[in-house]
Amino acid sequence: MESLSFLHNPFVPDHVTYMWFVMALLIVSALIVRGALELYPGKFQNVMEVVIGGLNTLVMDTMGPHGKPFFPLIATIALFVLLSNLLGLVPGFGCPTANLNTNAAMAISVFVLTHVMGVKVHGAKYVKQFLGPVAWLAPLMLPIELVSHLVRPLSLSIRLFGNMEGGHIVIMVLLILAPFLVPVPILILKLLICFIQTLVFSLLSMMYIGGAMEEAH
Repeated sequence: MESLSFLHNPFVPDHVTYMWFVMALLIVSALIVRGALELYPGKFQNVMEVVIGGLNTLVMDTMGPHGKPFFPLIATIALFVLLSNLLGLVPGFGCPTANLNTNAAMAISVFVLTHVMGVKVHGAKYVKQFLGPVAWLAPLMLPIELVSHLVRPLSLSIRLFGNMEGGHIVIMVLLILAPFLVPVPILILKLLICFIQTLVFSLLSMMYIGGAMEEAH
């Protein structure tokens, strides 16, 4: 499916253009809501309050009270991923999250924040989680723990990329083979995947950050 001509720039990759487009939509939406806050909200404000309220509940339930400072980050990631996923379903548009670079940027940010918070909360003791419960296991546990942590951003990126790109490929093949008979269940499934992958990415991000701050460390 070709990109819209007015969004295509020969000097900027398409996924970057669509990423900026999604960012602009989120910023404009936030400004509209902030500038038109009412005691008796309208439809748009109602929708945004439900979305933000739901995300706040998800963060508090997953991370506990100490997760409140991370709500802006998690909410931004969730809204960006969801809107990016859904954008790929609109004819003529591309999906920013169907590119590894976009996903890696978010995953690396979460990865860095995870360990920054771990060190901030536990200090030098944070390093002990990489060494195992007893000293003689340290030579074995250190490489295992390092690999497991380094794989996290890779896993976050590839999981989201695979599901988004795979779904688009299926739909494109169906459009080519049967342009007038594209099964509605496939489109519904793709829509569900958009929401599920947003939830998975957000939950894993919260679990990684929250896990680094646990007292067990």
